Amino acid sequence: MQGNGMRIGLVIFDCDGVIADSEVLSASVMIAQLAELGLSIGPDDVRRDFLGRSFPTVAKVIRERFNRALPEDFEAEYRRRLLLRFEDELAPTPGLPAMLAQLRKPCCVATSSSRPRVERTLQLIGLSEFFGPHVFTSSQVAHGKPAPDLFLFAANRMGVDPAATLVIEDSLPGIEAARAAGMRVLAYRGASHLRGHPLATPADVHSFDNWEDFPHLLEEIETFGEIR
Repeated sequence: MQGNGMRIGLVIFDCDGVIADSEVLSASVMIAQLAELGLSIGPDDVRRDFLGRSFPTVAKVIRERFNRALPEDFEAEYRRRLLLRFEDELAPTPGLPAMLAQLRKPCCVATSSSRPRVERTLQLIGLSEFFGPHVFTSSQVAHGKPAPDLFLFAANRMGVDPAATLVIEDSLPGIEAARAAGMRVLAYRGASHLRGHPLATPADVHSFDNWEDFPHLLEEIETFGEIR
């Protein structure tokens, strides 16, 4: 092994915006549902304040911004509407299935989404069998992203040292969580919600937008410990 590289023993994928090109759909449903309550937000608000965060955190931000409680059935109705949109419009991020078919590393999903949502997401985009039982959600830990709990939990369940783990994220809370967990991290920005709105990642976090580039990036990390 050259340089300061380390063999990667596990790749952790975020779900929404990394595996599934779903964030545009999520934002559209949220914006429309809030508009029915007379609350106005836009796509920039969603990218800045909601991306990578669990629904309870999103609801807290909304309550504090508008000083207004949401209806008791708001979350259930949001999830119902979103899954309906998913049935007709959800797709994997471009090129992901082909890349996964060639990936020879243990991998799993770690997401802030609810378990029913992520399970249905993987079914709809044809990846349920690929990930199997290796799907972890924020409901399984005390603190969601940007805390490291979820990624540490996933690595522990997969039996891999955090230092030998690579995380693929599309959000700043997710990137912060991976770094806090002592893991390598790459920022994926090839999903629809980031086109024309590039994620402002930390200077030492490499971004990419094409899954065809991922095998080369993984090789560089394992050889040199960084993207050269």
